[in-house]
Amino acid sequence: MTAPIRLYYWPTPNGHKIAIALEELGLPYEVQLVNIGTGQQFEPDFLAIAPNNRIPALTDAEGPGGEPVSVFESGAILQYLARKTGRLGGANERERIEVEEWLMWQMGGLGPMAGQANHFLRYAPEMDPPQVLPYAQDRYRREVNRLYGVLDRRLAGRTYVAGENLSIADIAIWPWARAWEKQQQDISDKPHFAAWLDRLAARPAFIRGVSLAAEARPATLDKTAIENLYKR
Repeated sequence: MTAPIRLYYWPTPNGHKIAIALEELGLPYEVQLVNIGTGQQFEPDFLAIAPNNRIPALTDAEGPGGEPVSVFESGAILQYLARKTGRLGGANERERIEVEEWLMWQMGGLGPMAGQANHFLRYAPEMDPPQVLPYAQDRYRREVNRLYGVLDRRLAGRTYVAGENLSIADIAIWPWARAWEKQQQDISDKPHFAAWLDRLAARPAFIRGVSLAAEARPATLDKTAIENLYKR
């Protein structure tokens, strides 16, 4: 039987967000891999769902009013799933405000800054010609460190980022934050952040989410993949 939800996915932090959320919510779903290294994100069928040519995207045959719907942008998908199920979005209005604050913090802050750090530290030096830009490397490395300091202070005495329970805010932040080593960060002075990383890493749904199609992603990117990711 076909699951009503189809996840258009590649195993990246933004893809992991939605896989984890679907696993936490126990929603049946099918996976459509979109290989962003070979340029599948530019194919017309995918662009009809995700016009910004970015994964993830989601279609739900049982959308609002029982009618099909498609959703792109990981934050919007997380909010949609929270509304659909009445879970992970906050138990009351005050909690919903907190969840949305920290979701936006990830979408507008940590995700873009960590993504730029990853690009300038790992991928730009492998371009043809190599782009080794110390100013950009230092700028994004420092900003990611600042953001992890904000998160560490927030998590002092707290189990989760927003409210009393796991939420889409935690699910949005964790896949980016778990890659702190690749972002050349030192978290030895951020014990609350480190403990939160470990707590969520032990949850079965998080394990399943980050394991989804992990074998499909190559360990390194060749020049064609870098071109598709960063020059188109």
